[in-house]
Amino acid sequence: MAEEGQFFRPVKDFCQRRVVTCGPDDALVDVVGIMREKNISSVIVCDQKLPSGIITDRDLRNKVVASGVDPSTLAVRAIMNSPLAVIGEDDLLYEALYRMSRKKIHRLAVVDGKGRLSGIITDSDIIRLQSHSPHQLVLDIEAAQDLEEVKAVYGRIQSLVLHLSGSGTSTRDMVRLIAHLNDQILLRLIALMRAGRFSDLPARFAFVVLGSEGRGEQTLLTDQDNAIVYGDELGPEEIARIEDFSEELVAALIAIGIPPCPGGIMAKNKEWRRSIGKWKEQLDRWLRTPTPKHVLSCGTFVDIRTIYGDHSFEQELKKQLYEHVQRDKLFLMRMVESTLRFAPPLGWFGKIKGESGGEHSGMLEIKKAGIFAISEGVKALAILAGKLEGSTHQRLEALVKEKMINPKMADNIAETFDFLVLMRLRGQVEAVREGRKPDNYIPLKRLNMMELGRLQLALKGVEKFQEFAKAHFNLNLLR
Repeated sequence: MAEEGQFFRPVKDFCQRRVVTCGPDDALVDVVGIMREKNISSVIVCDQKLPSGIITDRDLRNKVVASGVDPSTLAVRAIMNSPLAVIGEDDLLYEALYRMSRKKIHRLAVVDGKGRLSGIITDSDIIRLQSHSPHQLVLDIEAAQDLEEVKAVYGRIQSLVLHLSGSGTSTRDMVRLIAHLNDQILLRLIALMRAGRFSDLPARFAFVVLGSEGRGEQTLLTDQDNAIVYGDELGPEEIARIEDFSEELVAALIAIGIPPCPGGIMAKNKEWRRSIGKWKEQLDRWLRTPTPKHVLSCGTFVDIRTIYGDHSFEQELKKQLYEHVQRDKLFLMRMVESTLRFAPPLGWFGKIKGESGGEHSGMLEIKKAGIFAISEGVKALAILAGKLEGSTHQRLEALVKEKMINPKMADNIAETFDFLVLMRLRGQVEAVREGRKPDNYIPLKRLNMMELGRLQLALKGVEKFQEFAKAHFNLNLLR
């Protein structure tokens, strides 16, 4: 495996297994003595064998030395940081990197499936790996000081994906990595703007991403789907500052190479920048009158994920959505109905039908052929279950827990979805390598017999899922 592939191995392969621990009621001076003796900078606090906090040398400096408190009077719980930042031992190494970067911390406790401490991993452990890696890319994003530097490092995301595509890294992991890196790019742009002329923005607002970006399912073909939500109590001057901020942020994203949304779903446009009250009114209109246009707009919006700012707005809007569909399922019925317009292009004996003319003659538009039907169908089920958080895969897992679908069906849907996304990403990688703009078209003539067979099975799997969704939502009742 290429060295970059190490970042797609589980954390348990890299974490330190010998971890010094203490109890929350242990005397602080005793723990400090252990830290000095073992020359370590942190100790994990365990309560009834479960990790509950951490104390570091920084805590000792800031909470004890700087304040002049007598350490002999303190127990560990008086200065420990809790709750503890943790990561599962089977989570991937790059996820540990992303979590540390996002939380601006230097270490994570590693836990097993039962939440028991099994190790610790630090940023120093990761730095020991090679510099040409997702980790280095994240560090360079965080170090970027202006728009040109952000643009340069953003261009390297595509190069990294091209490199990893031949390393044996799974498609699902690559898609998650792309999402994490795009988040980091966006957060860095926001940080630079906040450090500049937008330091005075009000606290009660949120910059949110929607659609595939909200689900964390972007590939090499991406554009902007974003919006802004702000508090009803903000005055005209505060709203004007948010408007200026949103326009400059969208312009910055375009400048670094992320194209605008063809449908105008961007925070710079007034209809995608509203107060929480106005967004609730808009959501209610979409849900009560599910025209094709409203279904499309609302379907994109409900993938909402807060990138920066007040997370409570997202939760309020999802709560409203969940409550509405329990009273009236017409919107969900229309939503599923809209996916049926994109039937898998299978002809006699299951033969795959490509485009019949034009520049894409003989090609398959893979998003319309199956990806859209699965992501939107799963989304409709997740809305009904009140479990919209996360990606299509995470929603499938939630649906199994809610007993809305059985594990075997979920596995089949996930496998079909993964294969279709693999075909999409592989086609985009080939396009970039050949100097073409990446798109969603797959040249069928380039597929071998085995790949064509797998694609046929995947598209039949989409048909089967559409039939399930059609029956589940009783679409026969629609006129």
